[in-house]
Amino acid sequence: MSAAPEERTLATRTELVRGLGLPQSIALNISNMVGIGPFITIPGFIAAMHGPQALIAWVVAAVLVICDGLVWSELGAALPGSGGTYHFLREIFGKRDSGWQRMLPFLFVWQFLVSGTMEVASGYIGAMPYVEFIFPGLSETLHTWRIPGGTSTLAACCCLLVTWMLSRRINVIGWFGIVLCTGTILTVVIVIVSGLTHFNASLLTLPPDAFKIDGKWVNGLGAAMLIAIYDYLGYYNICHLGEEVRDPGRTIPRAVITSVVVVAAVYLLMNVSIIAVIPWEQAMKSDQIASLFMETLYGRRIAVLFTGLILWTVLACMFAITLGYSRIPFAAATNGDFLAVFARVHPTKRYPIVSLWTLGFLTAIFCYLPLQTVIETAVTVRILVQFVAQIFGLHVLRTTRPDVVMPFRMWLYPLPSLIALLGWLFVLGTRLKLLGTAIGVIVSGIVVYHIFLAKSAAKSSPS
Repeated sequence: MSAAPEERTLATRTELVRGLGLPQSIALNISNMVGIGPFITIPGFIAAMHGPQALIAWVVAAVLVICDGLVWSELGAALPGSGGTYHFLREIFGKRDSGWQRMLPFLFVWQFLVSGTMEVASGYIGAMPYVEFIFPGLSETLHTWRIPGGTSTLAACCCLLVTWMLSRRINVIGWFGIVLCTGTILTVVIVIVSGLTHFNASLLTLPPDAFKIDGKWVNGLGAAMLIAIYDYLGYYNICHLGEEVRDPGRTIPRAVITSVVVVAAVYLLMNVSIIAVIPWEQAMKSDQIASLFMETLYGRRIAVLFTGLILWTVLACMFAITLGYSRIPFAAATNGDFLAVFARVHPTKRYPIVSLWTLGFLTAIFCYLPLQTVIETAVTVRILVQFVAQIFGLHVLRTTRPDVVMPFRMWLYPLPSLIALLGWLFVLGTRLKLLGTAIGVIVSGIVVYHIFLAKSAAKSSPS
């Protein structure tokens, strides 16, 4: 007699190894959060509000992600498992009889195939101008060699290289994460120290209408917050690896909260440091802002060496984020909510081989899209189905599931979750053009979900 579906699911899940402790968890989160983000988004961030007053958006976004981080912490501690939001939504809604509640986990996985891989692709796309800083004329060289796609193809190849690096046992990956995070911290410290020791307060002069609060100012704040949120993304990365975390009830909340607080402070210092050296009018026009920053202070030779550290930081970020995201389709497949092949685990190294490499190839494809497109799509598409949905899910869990043990409870409940909800809705409200894209992805997911249900019913019905 074959095993029951729940037994098969449990057997599949136990193939993963709990090899991540608190240091590895914090390192993976920080590596994910810092990454290439600030080094590629500072120009657009300043341009959104046309001046250094855009730093307000960093602070507001930091409050938003800290509050949302408490939501992730409580859910991650109570429901540790692979897949993050997918796992949370399935445990809270997916086992109910209501069709729309069962649909939420499916919709998350569906939108993730777009938003998640685009988010990862943005890192590789944004890194290419820094590669060209080290190797001037790279685009022309690739064109001479008749390499189709030029630097986009180079970005795609780097993506596949990182995917290969992740094809290892989780305990080895955890230590890789710490080593890579060390380089990330070094890069950020160099920027902050260099900026503060050459701080020129006169460059922080605000434009005359910096705080003229009108419709344009509010829309600018929303646009700047969207960019800041993109840079903060990753504070929840360890929640995607819940089944591979030791003592998740304690480790996950500590990793999430620690990484959010540390990175929020680091980002603010780093951005102030850069625009106190490079005039903001010049900074918002550069796609190599960090290299320009170091070249202004120390000359090209040092700037080239520092750009190498930036690319190290990109590697650390892409390594951490791809690791976490690869567990989402895997978790969905083990629960019967996605194609069964995605549940396949490497026979000796015990990692989800199909899920990891599928995401690697999808990300490589999105490396051929414009940077602004992938950033805006990555953030907007996931707000409704991920961030907003799981805030409601937390309240449902607290009020209807007394059987679930809650090792961690957010402080001042429900205030942080309500602040997070209002923040997400504000960002959506100021980006109405992008909201149409998000709704389009959701509607297409609903259609595919019903096709998925029909096929599943056909397979389970007796012949």
